[in-house]
Amino acid sequence: PTGALMPPEMLEAIIDMARGCGAYILCDEVYRHLTQDDVYSPSIADLYEKGISVSSMSKVFSLAGIRLGWIACRDKDVVRSFMSHRDYNLISCGMLDEQIAAIALNNRDKILARSRGIVRSHLPILDQWIEKEQHLHYVRPQAGTTALVHYDYPMSSYDMCRLMYVESGAFVTPGDCFGEPKSMRIGYACSEETLRGGLEAISRFIRAVEKTV
Repeated sequence: PTGALMPPEMLEAIIDMARGCGAYILCDEVYRHLTQDDVYSPSIADLYEKGISVSSMSKVFSLAGIRLGWIACRDKDVVRSFMSHRDYNLISCGMLDEQIAAIALNNRDKILARSRGIVRSHLPILDQWIEKEQHLHYVRPQAGTTALVHYDYPMSSYDMCRLMYVESGAFVTPGDCFGEPKSMRIGYACSEETLRGGLEAISRFIRAVEKTV
């Protein structure tokens, strides 16, 4: 939830460890290439013979409604196993969904440019808001659509986020869901109007909190 981007050196170190004991690496790559800077993010399936990449049309391509994704791996035995499970559990996806996905993938550069434009123009809005809130801080995201914002109020993240939603309508995810207390995950890939309105609602809520602590 932090928007951190793993350095290539760290990924290579993980691969060396996995290769040393013959382990597979399963990597969720649904936000791959959705970065703040123009950097190339290699796939685990390209870097490691036992790397398993999973992704979907839902995040970068903004097509969650077609419920379509994929698995990539160079290990043929693993691919056969996945195909067996697919045939047993699903048989096939909808043909219309697959046609829509094919059109989107054929125009992936345009769709990715749109998605990058959204997150890159919205993150400065989040930056400016954080700078104005003395009790909030975060590590600026490098990729993806979410940021993990920390606070120093004496309140658990579950209580804070639940009360915030009830009193202000601002809907964020408690940091304790990710093992990070006193924090909240904020998504910033919505419309600019929604983002600004949500941040204003959070500010109004924490002003009320400050009067009681």
